[in-house]
Amino acid sequence: MDNARVAHEETITLGQAKKLVQCMAHEQSFLFLSAPGVGKSEMVAQAAAETGLSCRSLLGTQIAPEDVSGVPRIVGERSVFCPPRILLPENPEPFCLFLDELPACAPDVQKAFYSLLLERRLGEHALPSGTWVVAAGNRTQDRALVRSMSSALVNRVTILHLRVDADEWQAWAARNGVRADVRNFVAHMPDALMRPVPSEPVPFSTPRAWALLSRALDLAEGAGILNRETRRALAFGRLSAEDAAVFCALAEEQIAAMRPIEDYVAHPDFLPQTDAARWFVLNCVRQHVRDGRLTHLKPRTVNRFLQSLKPEQQLTVLTDLVEQWGALGADKAMFELLKKVTGL
Repeated sequence: MDNARVAHEETITLGQAKKLVQCMAHEQSFLFLSAPGVGKSEMVAQAAAETGLSCRSLLGTQIAPEDVSGVPRIVGERSVFCPPRILLPENPEPFCLFLDELPACAPDVQKAFYSLLLERRLGEHALPSGTWVVAAGNRTQDRALVRSMSSALVNRVTILHLRVDADEWQAWAARNGVRADVRNFVAHMPDALMRPVPSEPVPFSTPRAWALLSRALDLAEGAGILNRETRRALAFGRLSAEDAAVFCALAEEQIAAMRPIEDYVAHPDFLPQTDAARWFVLNCVRQHVRDGRLTHLKPRTVNRFLQSLKPEQQLTVLTDLVEQWGALGADKAMFELLKKVTGL
């Protein structure tokens, strides 16, 4: 079965996935699928740590079938398979077995996992009671190294598709020391937290990329080498180009603390004067309109805001959101813009 052919995918957040793992992974096996960089591995490790289980990982792309089933040895007149210590430690205590990149495994390796996923067994050896078996991987549409999974494998796991939740990530980032400038940028541009996987092998924004960029900036700052050039090199080396450009421009221009977005709409003179900072705020306004967070504003306020912008800026904030702006009562401003653009 090719998971790219799934016609309908219900998604859950990492927080929801962690709760499911903690309440039933001792009996049922899970396979978590998402784009790269979402945080699947850390979620599983955190779920195990909170439950008091050690977490042992196997990387699917770096193992052979015998790494799962074990190697044979002669005992008396019979051959006995000896499972590896990572799967069957001498200490018979439950643990979390994390099978990373399961969809990338070779078919014979996937087959070696069958009894492990369904019965918690390795040949004649049973895993300690209460052991979790949790797998993760990417999807074929993510252009990652993914193979087709057999129906026998799919039928042995509960497949859950994960999505990024900006609020969950903000809470995680605050607990884990992610820089304030990174957290503030993502708070005002939540779409930048997770960009689609590009068609070319170039950097793109993911929760992992933002966290690693934050750490890189901290290290460079601690070494006294963080300047315009190093910041740009690090940002463009981790993020989608459009996110890197705006993030660096805002850092270089030292934009003042952001006001609530409603303030910029009600008082257009509050908008920053520099192009990059103004584009950033206008994009935040777009997201608020798209998400229905400005419905409390009066049509007079909305029209005055749009009319204060240059025509090209009006087009930017209106693109693909004409219906939403119309619901806010912006008909007058949109009609005037149409006359300017068409010359009527």
